Amino acid sequence: MIKIEGLDVAIGAVSILRNVGMELPSGRFTGLVGRNGAGKTTLMRALMGILAPRNGSIHFEGSTLDGMPTHQRARLGIGYMPEDRRLVPHLEVEENVLIPAWASGLADPSTRLAKVYEMIPEVQAFSSRKAVQLSGGQQKLVALARALMCGTKVLLLDEPFEGVAPVLARRLAEVIDGLKKQGLSILLTESDLSHSRELLDTLYVIDRGEVSAGKL
Repeated sequence: MIKIEGLDVAIGAVSILRNVGMELPSGRFTGLVGRNGAGKTTLMRALMGILAPRNGSIHFEGSTLDGMPTHQRARLGIGYMPEDRRLVPHLEVEENVLIPAWASGLADPSTRLAKVYEMIPEVQAFSSRKAVQLSGGQQKLVALARALMCGTKVLLLDEPFEGVAPVLARRLAEVIDGLKKQGLSILLTESDLSHSRELLDTLYVIDRGEVSAGKL
């Protein structure tokens, strides 16, 4: 589904990712584990086109994503859940969920929204509340729902369990496991495998911007 080759990414003069090579197979759950500051978020942002690589290439379904803007990647079926959620605090939950559909020009957002609510019914239950009124765990569920609006083929989940109470972390794991069973390709980053070990098919380890194969 996604193939990364020789990817180098820098922020300013600081080199973050070095010669990264990875494959995300179709319908599989891939984990990327590393300590804070190792480069996990930088890789996610490069995959979404938020950061431009210095070298290397990213291919999706056999076609290059090089130079493609973020909203066009979303149109291809790639959804992104950032670590810090990035919700608009004073918009309603439903408005936050619909943002990527509006930005990417999704043809029938209401049909997709109904499907997302079916997958995560909790989000529909508080859809009229302001994002700022939600707990951190509830905001994570909203951020996942938002990623699903366009993420019909691939989901990029950056530290989805970070800072979430245990009961909501378990619920997030249940939802993510259900998405895998629907055939989505998922890349998930974590600092450790405490929440996702049983979900993963493939594991990579990132350290100081270099990625290697790991063992489950």
